[in-house]
Amino acid sequence: MSRVLIIGGGLAGLAAAVRLTELDYDVTLLETRKKLGGRATSFVDPRSGEVLDNCQHVLMGCCTYLIDFYDRIGVLDTIEWHTELYWTRGQGLIDRLKPGWLPAPLHYSGSFGRFKSYTQKEKRHLARAMWRMIRLGYAGRLAWRERTFLEFLRECGQPDELIRSYWQVVIVSACNLPVERVSAEAALQVFQEGFLASKWSSAMGLASVPLWSLYDPAHEAIERAGGKVRLGVSVKSINFDGSRATGVVTDEGLIESPTIISAVPFDRLDKLVGASMRKADARLQHLESFDVSPILGVHLTFDQPVMDLPHLVLIDRAVHWMFNKGTDQDGHQHIHAVISAADDWMPLPEEEIARRVLEDVHHVIPPSRGLEPVRVRAVKEKRATFAAVPGLDRIRPAAAPGGPGGSNGLATGGIPNFYLAGDWCDTGWPATMEGAVRSGYAAAESISGRSCRVSEVPPGVLAAALGLRSGLAKF
Repeated sequence: MSRVLIIGGGLAGLAAAVRLTELDYDVTLLETRKKLGGRATSFVDPRSGEVLDNCQHVLMGCCTYLIDFYDRIGVLDTIEWHTELYWTRGQGLIDRLKPGWLPAPLHYSGSFGRFKSYTQKEKRHLARAMWRMIRLGYAGRLAWRERTFLEFLRECGQPDELIRSYWQVVIVSACNLPVERVSAEAALQVFQEGFLASKWSSAMGLASVPLWSLYDPAHEAIERAGGKVRLGVSVKSINFDGSRATGVVTDEGLIESPTIISAVPFDRLDKLVGASMRKADARLQHLESFDVSPILGVHLTFDQPVMDLPHLVLIDRAVHWMFNKGTDQDGHQHIHAVISAADDWMPLPEEEIARRVLEDVHHVIPPSRGLEPVRVRAVKEKRATFAAVPGLDRIRPAAAPGGPGGSNGLATGGIPNFYLAGDWCDTGWPATMEGAVRSGYAAAESISGRSCRVSEVPPGVLAAALGLRSGLAKF
């Protein structure tokens, strides 16, 4: 049985480990922390003893690899699906976005036509931009990978107010970057594959259990198949003999392996490889060129129910989303507010964060007015995602070592037994849980030579006829 050592117990590492153990590989997974899940996990709040998610992580119907992974480890039934999205400008006015009877890409036209948050003129502007995205097709968005989404919107004649109140709302939440920074290709993918190609693709899935509960079954599945998961083991460096990676140095000593997968973020990997290893593999020569974007999650507990909807998308507010996390047996309701691309919030103390967030809560949830939360916990994820800026796809590395160039033109270099995984790799997706799982499956496929592919959600017949014919995801 071939041995594989995986560094990192986030979604990418877990996905690679699960697939490889299914293919009869002897897998050892090392994770520095005492829990699995990476950035998509939970923690026990020392102040209250509550289990809190570090941030609200969402999947969509188009996330076929993540859905497949959850199915393989037996937790898919813990995902609650929502096909109706609730939008608000506040004052109790709620707009509902849901698919109608028309086929994709027209399935939202009925409910969006009834939106009160945008004028008829604004809706016509939006329709023109959406039509441009449809006719552009999947292949056409490649031409935009070196430009920002704001440039695309300008070419589509979108007014500044609409850019701020609609396009920014969607893209900041989906890509964790504002429209003036995010790659147009990444933003176009959100709309083309997430909202326009099929009715199911935009369905939103939320875990009904704490995120860390999703990973115990993965841990069990790996060990049941004969693999090993070692928590609390910190990798200090990767050993390299000049031609192959031979093992890793940990705080518990040397662990040798004939095959190694790095499933850690780019900045962590940059600290694990030496100059000779970097020189030998072109995939490692641009690690310092990646940047990050933060997310702020704010957990608020009220002593009575204030929100009856499962979630809210906020228009023209500092907070982008609010999620209803339920009411406990004492009648206390937990609301989770999320601010994406939260650079300006990172220096703020928790008291100021709570004050600003509560302003938005009171504005959009009238029953909360006059009430103060009994508990507030702000969670700053300063390095939440990589920044999907224009041109980045040129340096996102492939999973496998190889020949002169990967699918993005980046030379893949030459360490033959060293593989990469992580949402920042060349998956064809922005920074998402879906991208992380795709990267893990890609590493498993590259090592085993056996297909780990999962079918994409096919575009609807009309959507395909209009131009959305086939996807561009690398894996």
